[in-house]
Amino acid sequence: MELLRALEGIRTPFLDTVIGLITRFGEETILIVVFCALYWCINKHMAYVMGFVFFLSSLAVQGLKIVFRWPRPWVYDPTFAPVGSTVNPATGLAEGGAIEAATGYAFPSGHTQNAAALLGSLGAQIKIRAVKFTLFGLALLVGFSRLYLGVHYLSDVLVSLAIAFALIWVAMKVITPEVVSVKRELAVALGIAGAAVLVVVIVILRYNGIFGEASEPHQLRDASRAAGAAMGFAIGMFVERNYIKFPTRARNIGFQILKFVIGLAVVLGLQEGLRVMGTALFPDALRYFFMVLWIVLVYPLIIKKFFPAKN
Repeated sequence: MELLRALEGIRTPFLDTVIGLITRFGEETILIVVFCALYWCINKHMAYVMGFVFFLSSLAVQGLKIVFRWPRPWVYDPTFAPVGSTVNPATGLAEGGAIEAATGYAFPSGHTQNAAALLGSLGAQIKIRAVKFTLFGLALLVGFSRLYLGVHYLSDVLVSLAIAFALIWVAMKVITPEVVSVKRELAVALGIAGAAVLVVVIVILRYNGIFGEASEPHQLRDASRAAGAAMGFAIGMFVERNYIKFPTRARNIGFQILKFVIGLAVVLGLQEGLRVMGTALFPDALRYFFMVLWIVLVYPLIIKKFFPAKN
């Protein structure tokens, strides 16, 4: 808490605004837009590396969250208020401000993991040194932003960075530009799926209060979403890389833009529309499974049929 208190002492309205913008690089919508653009229109291999890092690191981070269940700083110390929040006299807890986007438990940091997976995987694959350092630097800044905003401890940020950067190294070895063998591809897919199943088991144990006090559903939602999304990615990646092999370059720029806009509109539509299935843990996991399966598998089939490759 000493570091968070020190950062609390340097807060200004200007820094609050700037750092609030930086932390958005760790939000879900940014990742969806970048991944879809990269995957459908630019470079599938780069997107697969990013996806491998993101989904596995997300499973690791969300799994650790519900295993350790560390409280957020304002829960641990009710006198501490994150940026933009105020203490409710009735409950004695901070509310509003940066807290609104801080879901689940504290350890490790999901925002930091998101940003490190997105920006770090791009930085590892881009050869232009200035761009590479900028992307890695921005990932580190997102981690710092979580400390400045007062929603995470230093350990939360450091562990998330370590997980994401370690998986970037693994991804660069495992995800090859071309398929080496179906068995190898199946092993990778089964590894991701197995990690997703493990997280589901932990969610079930925590929900039912086995090996400890039961967790509230809202504390487990991010982990169940991560499991559903990772399962969709594992299936989609295996099928697309081995059997679909859709082209990323359409006939002209107009087709490229249309392809991206249609696909993204459906993703965002699914994100909201599939809420009709309910907000319980299983329907929420299923919603993210279908979203990712659309991105990685279903829409590539449509692209291959209706958006012919550039000659």
